[in-house]
Amino acid sequence: MGTLTPDEWVAILLSLKIAGVATLCSLPLGILTALVLARGHFPGKTILDGLVHLPLVLPPVVTGYALLLTFGRRAPVGQFLDQTFGIVFSFRWTGAALACAVMGFPLMVRAIRLTIEATDTRLEQAASTLGASPIWVFATVTLPLALPGIIAGAVLCFAKALGEFGATITFVSNIPGETQTIPSAIYSYTQVPGAETSALRLSLVAVVISLAALVVSELLARRSDRRGMRIE
Repeated sequence: MGTLTPDEWVAILLSLKIAGVATLCSLPLGILTALVLARGHFPGKTILDGLVHLPLVLPPVVTGYALLLTFGRRAPVGQFLDQTFGIVFSFRWTGAALACAVMGFPLMVRAIRLTIEATDTRLEQAASTLGASPIWVFATVTLPLALPGIIAGAVLCFAKALGEFGATITFVSNIPGETQTIPSAIYSYTQVPGAETSALRLSLVAVVISLAALVVSELLARRSDRRGMRIE
């Protein structure tokens, strides 16, 4: 099959960059959203839950088009960000990261939420009776116990971001070196006669990266589980 070409390396490195940024930027909001959905009791909770999981059931193209209507240069939010802060999402790698974050966010929230719901609330109550503030209880009790779910959610978001295609290509197009990720590059290679080998190489790379991420996630989750058992 030969070695990877410079263009293939660019697509791989760009995909890792976009997936990493999407995951890291989503994580704080994902933890907060999962906590609200797991422990909150308020009107409209079902609607919020539906909105969070909406990208899972919508066609990715629809999500990408909605992002284009919202964050495009001539869109209200996109124009404001461009003129005020100089931030541009459409047809930029930052837009690809935004699209990947939106698509991976529901998977991250669901994994973290399930872990928080499974956490023994008596430990949190015990910390509260000792005078700990709600923020301190969350930081020292809830968050460490939810660590396996946080790791799982981050890996799911990363894997989803790595393989995202529909929303990304609709929002930021398929620009080599700027927005062309592994899936976009594979699509391009399948349209070019004689480029099937490049498509196959990138497909194998995507499988290896995703598998490695899952293995690392499992090892970290087991380690955090053992640490949690020692603490208890």
